[in-house]
Amino acid sequence: MIKVDSIHKSFADNHVLKGISAEFEQGKTNLIIGQSGSGKTVFLKCMLGLHELDAGSIFFDGRDFNRMDFKERKEVRKELGMVFQGGALFDSMTVEENVMFPLNMFTNQTRGEKLMRVNEVLDRVNLNGKNHLFPSETSGGMQKRIAIARAISMNPKYLFCDEPNSGLDPRTAIVIDTLIAEITHEYQMTTVINTHDMNSVMEIGEKIVFLKDGHKAWEGTSDSILKTDHEAVVDFVYTSKILRSIREKN
Repeated sequence: MIKVDSIHKSFADNHVLKGISAEFEQGKTNLIIGQSGSGKTVFLKCMLGLHELDAGSIFFDGRDFNRMDFKERKEVRKELGMVFQGGALFDSMTVEENVMFPLNMFTNQTRGEKLMRVNEVLDRVNLNGKNHLFPSETSGGMQKRIAIARAISMNPKYLFCDEPNSGLDPRTAIVIDTLIAEITHEYQMTTVINTHDMNSVMEIGEKIVFLKDGHKAWEGTSDSILKTDHEAVVDFVYTSKILRSIREKN
């Protein structure tokens, strides 16, 4: 579990996060949603330790990340998996080399052990036998699956995904959503997904945190988001004609 306690973050005079508190549960897909400029990306980067907090705390299973020294933080970072918005694959590396990269950086395993793990995670994302392709030889959906394989290669406790469906067609986006949800439950990870995709919210939103102007304005589930009367959430959700139709049927 990840617990965020009253965190604040500013950049010069821009107060981006304003006392946000939330809990993200183990074995569930936890989604962060909100309009552009609401603070979603900064919030995610704070949890990853890419931004230092101005105030507040972030706990990984009871461990206060802000109070850790460099060595302690490094150990926690080994437990984090990250799927970046654009995939962030290394163009000059093969699929195998991309997925093996965290293992080379953080483990002392033999090449045989690392290759075994690479093949395990590639098989898990249905990319068995694609080891020697380069990213440019794969589709957008395959690149996202490669990024997921790399993110889980270290068997992380916590998985972070930044707009994992960005740039994908609706059918492929559903495949990626389903894969992330399956892996979350299978490995019992604490998964946090930053998204604006309302289809993702409806399909895999076991817990949803809605940000507005740097505050946590609402939280709930994919079921309760269809029933809420919270004005900002309603405005955000029902810009989608599909969801408006769902609400009419319910």
